[in-house]
Amino acid sequence: MSGTRRKPGEMSPYINGFSARLLELGYTPGTVRNVLKGVGQLGRWMVTENLEASQLTRDVIGAFLRARRADGHQRVASVREFAPLLDYLHSKGIVAFDAESSTVVNELIAHYTTWLVSERGLADTTVLRYQNLARRFLSEREASDDDHFVENLTGSDVVRFLLRECTRVSVGSAKGRVAELRSLLRFLYLKGLTPLALATSVPPVAGWHDTRVPTGIAAEDVQRLLNGCDKNSSGGARDLAILMLVAQLGLRSIEVARLELNDIDWRAGEIVVRGKARRHDRMPLPSDVGEALSAYLCGPRPATNIRQVFLAHKAPTRAIKPDLVSDVTRRACRRVGVPCVGAHRLRHTLATELLRRGATLVEVSQVLRHRDLATTAVYAKVDLVSLRDVAHSWPGAAQ
Repeated sequence: MSGTRRKPGEMSPYINGFSARLLELGYTPGTVRNVLKGVGQLGRWMVTENLEASQLTRDVIGAFLRARRADGHQRVASVREFAPLLDYLHSKGIVAFDAESSTVVNELIAHYTTWLVSERGLADTTVLRYQNLARRFLSEREASDDDHFVENLTGSDVVRFLLRECTRVSVGSAKGRVAELRSLLRFLYLKGLTPLALATSVPPVAGWHDTRVPTGIAAEDVQRLLNGCDKNSSGGARDLAILMLVAQLGLRSIEVARLELNDIDWRAGEIVVRGKARRHDRMPLPSDVGEALSAYLCGPRPATNIRQVFLAHKAPTRAIKPDLVSDVTRRACRRVGVPCVGAHRLRHTLATELLRRGATLVEVSQVLRHRDLATTAVYAKVDLVSLRDVAHSWPGAAQ
């Protein structure tokens, strides 16, 4: 499959292999033809610019796209649309790396990633967040001080970067940025790359703890979300299984995304939940949740070697990301006319419903798999029946 009648120039040796890779990833033949058309245009432009495939980077692709716009083309792709090509060429050893940062920054990120995994034991999704902030910070520093951008790092540089980051995010996200930046600075100091322990220069983010009451939605509305899923469609079967895990077992979005086929013990009626800090908790699998999972696995789920239970509908075939769980929840809300909420709100709903039915905070903590009972104690605010029993009467009520 060539995707174009014209020769693809510098990309000619890689067209067939790249086409096969796209088909393996689940892209439709029509989509593959469109992608290869763009690759052919890129290859012909590279010939005119006397560029070889080994020189292909995001910057080169950006120059190609700017040239297309300058020539008056209306429909011009983005650099992101060429990511599968860069990934393929990188896997074949044609390009050295696929990143926007310099080689020095990439080497630092590689060592930092190894440290996060081997010494800190962080989960993959957490490592990715830490990588992203480290890349932004180090790339910015390198741009301002090419030769000694790590050795000359000061507390003022750290604070300026953090202030810029925090002006565009919520308090919760700002706290995450602080943790991510402190981790990077701790790594640089422990490895002898900075002379000062700059992690102590990162200021904390102000914010009161436990000031909000956890809010859920009505149990009737949760049932409407479940009933609103079309079990006969591929998307509806998957979404119903996802919503059942969140609404009836209280799984977090990341735990749903991590669930693997061998985590389901059909004979014992249990599942293994891959939780925070690499914890593996075994939980009972209610029959209705098991039926929803079985309907998805035995029906519309694509045949693939991927071990995660839930897969994306659109190509490439891949495991879902945690964010999709809240997307599924919001779509379900819009479908049945319920105010839009994220997946975590269903977890709150489960906790409040358990309390309403007489469960203790300890029992709720076990269901939600909290490591600290203090985390569950916030739900005492919504246990109105128990609060009324211990509340003192208002002194002025008798007047």
